[in-house]
Amino acid sequence: MSSDNLVNNLEKWLIEEGLKPKKQDDKRAEGHWLLRYPPGPHGHMFAVIKPKGRDLVAVSSFTRVDIGQQQEMTKHLSQDPEMWLEWIHDIRLTLTGAMVDWAIHVGGEKGSKEPAPLQAFNVSLPIWLDGLNKNELMQSMRRLWLAKLALIHEIKHNYGPGIGKPGPVDDLEKKSKPISTGDTPKEQVEFDESGSFGADFDPSEWA
Repeated sequence: MSSDNLVNNLEKWLIEEGLKPKKQDDKRAEGHWLLRYPPGPHGHMFAVIKPKGRDLVAVSSFTRVDIGQQQEMTKHLSQDPEMWLEWIHDIRLTLTGAMVDWAIHVGGEKGSKEPAPLQAFNVSLPIWLDGLNKNELMQSMRRLWLAKLALIHEIKHNYGPGIGKPGPVDDLEKKSKPISTGDTPKEQVEFDESGSFGADFDPSEWA
């Protein structure tokens, strides 16, 4: 399949599913779209990208933790740091068990051993071109959406609904680099923890 046909097919499939993809101007990609899945105003923001020079399509979604939830996490880790570290460990297992590539970001200085709140997480999946079709694209998006929901509900269960405002993400502020694959304010990274399919390709950098 030619590059033009591949890009046309990707956009056609997304449109057919009512996802209203918005094409992005990205010199690093043959095709780059932002969209909401599931369709509608309450869908989660996703990026679908065909990078130049890579034999794959990447689907990813970046989530910022609500500032109110971050504040509750800060109280927890200051009162019981051991239980906090156990919770973060369980989060890693949850994401790994979802069979998606993931990265989490906790606050504080890079390399610091001090506990800090969970500020953001990214989930992604690569689809290599020899296995790419509409079903694989949509099933990958659905799997990422369910992985996000599991973690979002876990955060809400333990740290409340938040205040409807995304909290800070220290690494992003240091980089002064905008991220457009973030989610709505209730949901919304060099990462300190990751389960990624390749360090040379970081989906969050394609936001």
